Amino acid sequence: MWSINGKTVVITGATSGIGLEAAAVLAAQGASTVMIGRDAGRLAHATAVVEDRSGARPASYVCDFASIAAVGRLADRLLSDLPAVHVLINNAGAVFAKRTVTSDGVEATFAVNHLAHFALTERLQPLLMAGAPGRVITVASGRHFKGTMDFDDLGFARGYQILRAYGRSKLANVLFASELARRLEGSQVTSNSVHPGRVATNIWSGAPAWSKPLIRFWLSRTFIAVSEGAAPVVALATRSACEDVNGRYFDRFEPALPSALAQDRDVAARLWRESERLVASALKVS
Repeated sequence: MWSINGKTVVITGATSGIGLEAAAVLAAQGASTVMIGRDAGRLAHATAVVEDRSGARPASYVCDFASIAAVGRLADRLLSDLPAVHVLINNAGAVFAKRTVTSDGVEATFAVNHLAHFALTERLQPLLMAGAPGRVITVASGRHFKGTMDFDDLGFARGYQILRAYGRSKLANVLFASELARRLEGSQVTSNSVHPGRVATNIWSGAPAWSKPLIRFWLSRTFIAVSEGAAPVVALATRSACEDVNGRYFDRFEPALPSALAQDRDVAARLWRESERLVASALKVS
């Protein structure tokens, strides 16, 4: 019988929103939480919040997911510090009002939301295998239904628009989770993606200034609270019924069919190869 009590849970994007709420809830249930965030000050505050709510002090690591080299250094530290990882929650996310390119030469939305998680998950596989049975949970979005995948222009050098870039990164999340599931078959480590609902988090702080009044209106009228958004992620991490569920996309608590493009195995396999190439190129440059 699966129990989160005593399990090591690594959560990216843990300084606010879904990541912080999931860390607090899981720590309160006895998980040994490892919180990852970009800003040291915000991370310190978030760990204090989790400790106050759960009575347990989580571990924390600073990492800028816009840098693959930084992700590599984070992975090295985790490999050194942890004996095993039982649950990896790929949650960090960002949007950018204007097309932004990272120091690795990758469009920033794609880099932070997909490529960094791809690189981290790959590097942490020894810890995931050591913690088997285990789970990889990738936080996606219903916006992936609007996503496209142009391998000749992954970074929108032509026609950048914030929602187009976000949709592509979320489509990449779903494709990555399903391809990872196929590659982990038989290992007792599962991989699933989840749309947590339209959650009122601060991810849209990077939206254009002109759109923020409209976003605030949406947040107040149509978006759900962070606690509601974290609940499906926590459920995937804790439910015994999910122990053998692999390669599925969840719309909140229920398995659902993702977009037709997200179900295309050839696209998923090509994205995997392209992600490997981009990671290798970034590490070579750094």
